[in-house]
Amino acid sequence: MAKKIHIGYGDVNKVSIGDKEPLAFIGGPCAIENREHALMMADIIGEICDKLKIQWIYKSCFDKDCRSAPGSFHGCGIDKGLDILAEVRDIYKVPVVSDFSDAAWAKATGEVCDLIQVPAYLCRQTSILRAAAETKRPVHLKKGQFMSPWNMKNSVLKLESFGCDQILLTDRGTFMGYNMLVNDMTCFPIMRRTGYPVCFDATHSIQLPTSMGNVSGGQREFIPYLVRSAVACGINALFMEVHNDPKNALSDPNTVLDVRYLENIISQAQKVHQTYQDIVEQFGENNVHQD
Repeated sequence: MAKKIHIGYGDVNKVSIGDKEPLAFIGGPCAIENREHALMMADIIGEICDKLKIQWIYKSCFDKDCRSAPGSFHGCGIDKGLDILAEVRDIYKVPVVSDFSDAAWAKATGEVCDLIQVPAYLCRQTSILRAAAETKRPVHLKKGQFMSPWNMKNSVLKLESFGCDQILLTDRGTFMGYNMLVNDMTCFPIMRRTGYPVCFDATHSIQLPTSMGNVSGGQREFIPYLVRSAVACGINALFMEVHNDPKNALSDPNTVLDVRYLENIISQAQKVHQTYQDIVEQFGENNVHQD
């Protein structure tokens, strides 16, 4: 059984993620484009989540350091970005999360964010994991596209050795050849063996990395299929980047979900999640064992 992690400090709405908890949603624009857009997206997503009664965390990053091209939009920077996230947090009383790609940014990120995200490409980096743990916030650890699910235990052990025992493990697809990601749904029960809850990143999983020369493509039409599959495998949280105008998004325009589809997909996910919990209650999580 995965332990529960608790996200949120101060007067925001607290989020609990773990077994026997309702499905949680983590979402927002890939990058913080500007204050007005961030607040608008928080308002739209918040209305949907309130209607569906799903606990949620607002996600948007102040610096996207892994963009394919040097001229791509990287974000609004740490100072402006954290000010915007703090405003979203204060106005909507919702926990916020951003990743960081430089250990020197961790302390400031942790002073604002309720959840600290470690980028997939950096999930093995000891200095990044140490810096994340030292914030004393829960850590959202994304599985690298190059990593097997069973090797994520080593990154977990690093975080634990630095004093962090509030960890959420997320799959965002695995490299298969060039410019292609695939999802192996066995990764969720495998990563749960670490004792921590698991999450599925549906929008990055349909990415075709750098398939358009210096821009990544995507196959958004597969998001609903992958979401239903992952939820049926027992995830505790669902991650999707969403935008009101995907084709003009400044980051990941080919993979972010159009926010007009968000309610439908979350509703499906909630129904599958409830069915999964009913099955576990009746039959147990796994009634097939190796001889």
